[in-house]
Amino acid sequence: MPLANFGTLVLHHLVFVAHLAYFHIAFAHMEPSALVVLYCVSKLLARRADDIDGPPPEWPPPSPSEENPPFIVGAGDATPAPNDRPVAVTRPPLVQRPSYIAAAAPDDPRTDRRNPTRMLNNASTPTSNSLNHVMAIAEKSPVTPKVGIRDRIACHRWTYFTMTMSTGGVANILHSLKWDTPWIRGIGLFFFILNLILFVTNLILLSIRFHIRPGSFTHSFTDQVESLFIPASVVSIAVILINTCQYGIPNTGIWLLRTMELMFWIYAALSVSVSALLYLILWSTLVFPVHTMTPTWVFPAYPLLLNAPFAANLIAAAHASGHALSTNTTAMALGAAAIQGTGCLIAFMISSAFIYRLMTQKLPRDTQRPGIFMSIGPYGFTAAGIAQLGNQAESLIPPTFLDTPQVAPIIKVVSILVSLWLWGLAMWFFLVCVGALWKYVRTGSSMPFQISWWSFVFPNTALVTATSVMGNIFHSDGLHIFACVMTIAIVIVWAVVFGRMVWCLKEKRLLWPKNEI
Repeated sequence: MPLANFGTLVLHHLVFVAHLAYFHIAFAHMEPSALVVLYCVSKLLARRADDIDGPPPEWPPPSPSEENPPFIVGAGDATPAPNDRPVAVTRPPLVQRPSYIAAAAPDDPRTDRRNPTRMLNNASTPTSNSLNHVMAIAEKSPVTPKVGIRDRIACHRWTYFTMTMSTGGVANILHSLKWDTPWIRGIGLFFFILNLILFVTNLILLSIRFHIRPGSFTHSFTDQVESLFIPASVVSIAVILINTCQYGIPNTGIWLLRTMELMFWIYAALSVSVSALLYLILWSTLVFPVHTMTPTWVFPAYPLLLNAPFAANLIAAAHASGHALSTNTTAMALGAAAIQGTGCLIAFMISSAFIYRLMTQKLPRDTQRPGIFMSIGPYGFTAAGIAQLGNQAESLIPPTFLDTPQVAPIIKVVSILVSLWLWGLAMWFFLVCVGALWKYVRTGSSMPFQISWWSFVFPNTALVTATSVMGNIFHSDGLHIFACVMTIAIVIVWAVVFGRMVWCLKEKRLLWPKNEI
């Protein structure tokens, strides 16, 4: 029998150890949400705080009295038996163990019953994985951090320069219309001045962001999204310079013409340098999967695409003001055409990748859908710039250029034909982009607002400008009417996007920290 009892005892111990191992494995693979259930069970079995922290009970218990009647009738009348045992030592109060959570007493007036305070034990640390720490974090009421103007300015990004691109583009298309009435010119001048104000505001806010967030300037060049929109600031400068030629040179002295001549060569060097440098940074620091490709990949080449329109408007403004350019107009036109062609060829290569992406991955998602309009801009700007320069070839190209007689008419015809092809390609992309938005006309479909909505405006201004130039070259009233209708539509779209942007700024949907603390 003793041997059998010993075997039974050993067997029970083995079963107990096996159950401990099972419990250990179960708790190790338990979901964090199960801790809430364990916590509730522990609270049901745990003692109250007043039982733990209250005065120690007397020992031995007091004799029955009127205030403390006995539980058993007659027990109080019984004569206690003599007790020869030594007097018992007073029991010490319960000591709070490290694994307990001290709950507030129910009758404590300092305690908020809706959100009772939880006191972590001394063994808990911020990095603790204990039940105390998990439950304290789970029961902590969500507190929205106070976001000030400093924090909102720190959220300013390069993408806001797309707003100045679009505003200057509206002033550009108003100037390109056939009907040059005073009120149309006044509206264009309003957009030009507004664009200057918005551009300076963006510069100030972005400079403050870089100052209060050290390292954010260099980080913006390696950000997956923001880095693609850095060229928007350079394009905004080009648009402002073009508007200055359109609205400033004919109404001022020769000093502005000379300043714009100098700015043309500075911008030509800046556009080439910025485009090459940005693509080099992107190719050496970031990886862009093909399935996420959008036409915004062409944004670093956009500064190149404003050289021909800049040169054409500068030459036209010089003729309108009655002053001659001090620089060689042939060199200016050919240099602008070379840089413009470089940007257009880069856009061709990226457009082929975009079409491949559409064939294999379908249309971009909702947040990227406005960016497809960027595919219109390169061909619209190139068509407008090359056609304007080619139309002025007889005054720009000397008669003995390349030792070929009658070379100016040849260049004019070729440039107009090339521009016509590019204008048709821009129109085709416009139809595709508008068709891609058809799903949002249906009930229940919506597109979340982002700053990329300005893509609805700026690339289309290039198409309208090219249409107006084609109308001037071919003397087509139909093209002029189409350009006028498109101009009205773009002004309306600009107002809608600008109003939506202001509303989102007011409702804290823009310039607001994304990561809540």
